[in-house]
Amino acid sequence: MGETIAGTLALSRSLPTLPFDLIVEILCRLSVKFLLQFRCVCKSWNYLIVSPKFIKKHLHLSTKHLVHTLTYSNLSHKYVLNSIFNDVTTEVAHLEYPSNHLDHFVGSCNGILCLADIYNELFRLWNPSIRKFKELPRLKKQQYSDKMMMYGFGHDPIIDNYKVVAVLHASDGRGNLIAKTYVKVYTSGTNIWTNIEEFPFGCVSVQQRSGKFVSGTINWLVSRMYPTKRQHFIASFDLRSESYQEVLLPDCGAVDVYNLRLGALGVLRGCLCMVFRHDVWVMKEYGSKESWTKLFAINVMQDLSTSYTSIKVLNIFEDNQVLLNSTRMTDKLIIYNSKNGTFKFMDFGNSAEVCVESLISPCS
Repeated sequence: MGETIAGTLALSRSLPTLPFDLIVEILCRLSVKFLLQFRCVCKSWNYLIVSPKFIKKHLHLSTKHLVHTLTYSNLSHKYVLNSIFNDVTTEVAHLEYPSNHLDHFVGSCNGILCLADIYNELFRLWNPSIRKFKELPRLKKQQYSDKMMMYGFGHDPIIDNYKVVAVLHASDGRGNLIAKTYVKVYTSGTNIWTNIEEFPFGCVSVQQRSGKFVSGTINWLVSRMYPTKRQHFIASFDLRSESYQEVLLPDCGAVDVYNLRLGALGVLRGCLCMVFRHDVWVMKEYGSKESWTKLFAINVMQDLSTSYTSIKVLNIFEDNQVLLNSTRMTDKLIIYNSKNGTFKFMDFGNSAEVCVESLISPCS
């Protein structure tokens, strides 16, 4: 099969034919934009580029990270991270988001963005790189007045499927909230929501509704009264086993709701991270409290604390430049140099999410 495809890949009989394995190695390092164009070269190239094996290989080698933003008009802007640092006015793409409702980013995984229409209780999966989109079945609640507390999106690498998780706070027949929650999970390929084990942490206050996906788990920053004082922790959901655990915060002094609002959970280089006061912490070994390590302090936090409600770390680079998201009425992206403490602001719509470029379809 390999020799047959390699033979057809030659642009001319008079030109030498590259070995098939070498052709694959070249193509899988190209951007999605070029690969979509190259599908039209011939049937063999199309067959190769859409094959699951090639798509996974391309994802493994993908180094192009994109910043996606949504505006209130539901137009999506796409920026290449490197272009943001070199030229803050560089706009790579202006995409029509396929929805008439204002959605919120739930998260991203392997190039797929998950967005939630909170008002209509709809979730959508979208890969802007290949412009493919899937609307999930409507979330069915136990009571009409039940409230959606938290949500998350991630990938189970063992089974190789994607899951959307929704945690809902139950109410009685009169719409009064009660100290009980239930959890629904959507698994790709099933096209249905399933009920799973009840959320075991009781009635919690949610500091950020969108969970962070890391190490096969979705994580939310929450707090609760236990028994007479407020306890802050990370509620973790394992996508593979569909089980829960508490993950402890770093030992970084007294924790209160105000401090948590100034910071947020994030993911840096595959590790769970947290902004607390002015400091950025990472959990180098997932689930181990002892592995929390302070990376650096964000001096700009002192200037932001009076006018912004939260700071989220979006990405960190080898040269110690950090991409931050500051949220109040509108979002601002901040480029922060952790070495010299300098920063600059950029206005990019009302929300931002970083994802890798991929060929993975949300419709599978």
